[in-house]
Amino acid sequence: QVQLVESGGGLVQPGGSLRLSCAASGSIFGIGAMGWYRQAPGKQRDLVAVRTSGGITNYADSVKGRFTISRDNAKNTVYLQMISLKPEDTAVYYCNAHVHTTLATWGYYWGQGTQVTVSS
Repeated sequence: QVQLVESGGGLVQPGGSLRLSCAASGSIFGIGAMGWYRQAPGKQRDLVAVRTSGGITNYADSVKGRFTISRDNAKNTVYLQMISLKPEDTAVYYCNAHVHTTLATWGYYWGQGTQVTVSS
């Protein structure tokens, strides 16, 4: 079993900042890509940012220059630093990880989600 636990969401005013964290634990042998997705009410879940274990990153165009994804591979943790937040960034943010388990299988795992609300 693999668990992903997110933290750091909340209510912030437009122009403000938040930092999300996601820690993976359980039957982990290694982790490939880790990333963040978000889902606003009535919309599909979309990629926000992803980072491979080797440090390659990819961002949605809407967050480039404002969001930064980073990882602590030793702690199996991924972070999302968000600045200059806009109301349209409001969504539930989900952590995702591509995990090589101790059972020698690979699988994609999701966190439970953390709400980010940008509003004055």
